[in-house]
Parts: sequence; C-alpha cells; structure tokens
Amino acid sequence: MSEDNKYYLIKQRAVPEVLLKVLEAKRLLESERALTIQEATERVGLGRSSFYKYKDDIFPFHENAKGKTITFVLQVDDEPGLLSQVLSIIAHYNANILTIHQTIPINGVASLTLSVEIPAESDTSGLINELEHGNGIHYVKVLARE
Repeated sequence: MSEDNKYYLIKQRAVPEVLLKVLEAKRLLESERALTIQEATERVGLGRSSFYKYKDDIFPFHENAKGKTITFVLQVDDEPGLLSQVLSIIAHYNANILTIHQTIPINGVASLTLSVEIPAESDTSGLINELEHGNGIHYVKVLARE
C-alpha cells in the first residue's frame, strides 16, 4: 500500500489544529447548507487554501456506526466489461451499491458516481486502493462519507 493510501486512527489531542478546523468547517457546511466555503472557513479561523488542501483527507470517526456510506467518483475508460470489473471489486468487499450513475463517454472516458454502503468490518482503504489500481480506472475520489 502506498503512503497516500494509508489510514490512521489517532486521538483528537494528537490532531493538528488546522485539521480540526477543517472538520469544523465541513460540519458547518453540512449543517447550514446555505453557508459558503468562504463563510465557513472565516467562522472557524481557517484559510480557504488550507480547507481545500485537507478537506478530502480528514473525516470524523463515528464509533457507533454499523457501516458507512461512501460516495465515489471514478473516471474510467469506455471499455466493455469495465463497469462489471468495478462492481466485482466492490462485491469482493461485501459492499452494497446504493446508487450508480455513469455519464456519456467523452473521448473514450466516462465518469462514474457510486454510493456504496460498506460494512463496518470491511477494509475500506483496501477497497479504495484496489479501485485506484484497477485497469482502465484513471481517477478515484471520495466525494462524501457518512
């Protein structure tokens, strides 16, 4: 597993203040939908560049969660069987597809958006890593996690 794909569980007191502010800004954005990123970052005393730098790298840990829902966006080649390959990877981790949307391919590449319910005992980082390294998959990004 590459350094970019490792995950850690650390206590809050060990988390740098900038990351805690990113979490707070994200919480504000979720709870006050009319709030802009500029307004949320100003409220918590965080620069927008720091927010954008770290927003996809830190998530709150919910101990009581039975599973988690993750929404991914992938850019994939427009090849027969590639969607089936993606779905097989997801099935291998006992995850349940909640929603799936694929755009019309442009220049041989399509965007695929998936909402997936992942069991608590499943290896989420392994799933993401396997998707990132799949043949014909150019890009994987976690859009949301609940």
